[in-house]
Amino acid sequence: MDGDSQVARFIAEATWDALPAEVQKKAKMCLMDNLSATISGARTRVSRIATEFASTRMPGEEATILLHGSKATTAGAAFANASAANGLDTDDSARYSYGHAGAQLFPTALAVTEARALSGADLLSGLVVGYEVAHRMGRCWHDHHENYQACGSWGSVACAAVAAHLMKLDVNQAKNTIGIAEYHAPNLPMMRDIARPAMVKHGIGWGALTGITAAELAFLGFTGIPTLFSFDKYREWVEDIGRHYIMVDGVAWKAKDYACCGWAHAAVEGSKKLADEHHIDFKAIDRIIVETFKESAALGTRLPTTTEEAQFNLSWPVAAMLVDGEIGPEQTLEHRLQDETIRGLAAKVEVRESEELNELCRLFSIGDPRGRFASSVTVVLNDGRQLESGLVGGGLVFPQSGWDEHTMEEKFHWLVDPLLGRGRAEKLIDLVWSFEKQTGVDGLIAEVRLPEVRLPEVRLPEARSR
Repeated sequence: MDGDSQVARFIAEATWDALPAEVQKKAKMCLMDNLSATISGARTRVSRIATEFASTRMPGEEATILLHGSKATTAGAAFANASAANGLDTDDSARYSYGHAGAQLFPTALAVTEARALSGADLLSGLVVGYEVAHRMGRCWHDHHENYQACGSWGSVACAAVAAHLMKLDVNQAKNTIGIAEYHAPNLPMMRDIARPAMVKHGIGWGALTGITAAELAFLGFTGIPTLFSFDKYREWVEDIGRHYIMVDGVAWKAKDYACCGWAHAAVEGSKKLADEHHIDFKAIDRIIVETFKESAALGTRLPTTTEEAQFNLSWPVAAMLVDGEIGPEQTLEHRLQDETIRGLAAKVEVRESEELNELCRLFSIGDPRGRFASSVTVVLNDGRQLESGLVGGGLVFPQSGWDEHTMEEKFHWLVDPLLGRGRAEKLIDLVWSFEKQTGVDGLIAEVRLPEVRLPEVRLPEARSR
């Protein structure tokens, strides 16, 4: 059986009850992490623009855009919610894929589940299907493409798998779905956005939109090409799908207090380590030296003026951690970016690239357990003393230790309480832990779509009549 047929059969035949217990547990933790990312990300300007775009350019009543109180087509709601889910860069990382999976998969699964009145167990099984396809397609994608493309590229295929599974397409339709999605996948030159950060970021919204439309087209009889899964060179990476669940060890979550690009986490961790050990008065700092890998260095030290620039930055999160003890929504949303204390400290950051750390990054990108995103931080004080962090890794490793239900709940409260309050956050936590028992997603949506939540609106120009 060729790789496309194997993947299509998994998409069409996977069921929640047949999944191993460890996979089911991981799926619910992923659901909680993705939900917190989507709720908190609704505070961003990109979320408001995506909501206005989806509700006016893709109008419908099929699915809900969380928090904003709007509805759209299935694809439109998924596009808007995905834009929020990655809006603050608190969402997960996926092994081999070199990027974010859950911020695309959850909005896709939520929109299709709501539109088709499916159950909580259906949504969870859709997430599992999506993650397993994401890990494998991301691995093939980065091996095949010369230029590093952002997550919405390979994510289009993973989101297509989610939609095909939830729409209960047959094996042939599922096969065409992933073929359509790969062919229509957006070209996302990631490093150009790193150089000039903008709302396009990882192309997460387009991954969700492309995936759903691919499944809808396949349902109507539209056909697609063979995907990278069909290549002989990738057979070994595909043939274990449905037997080996990569997501159990292959999903890493960003820790509470780390709302920024994963490439910056090690430097932020080094700063936190020094602050905790030496109780540094940031006013006594003369300069900060970060030794890191090429991609991390590319984030740069330019002082940010937008949320996206604050996330794709190295000096800003390092300085914010030293000043506030965290890098979260309150440090990356626009209202804080003119803070003179953080700006002054960020201006003191110097970045140096290390070939040794480049090699660790390369190993990490291909899934080698020896690899990691590592950095070291040296704080030079005004009196000439130097404080060194040593080599630190920032927490994004596979497999990732230290996460349990309590840890996930703490992060959920950190991101959700400021918008919904602790009581409502607790209700959502209880709902997620028993989500496989839910007959639908209306209960989740009702807890998030609250009338007292008001977010600033943006307006697109009206089309001129001829």
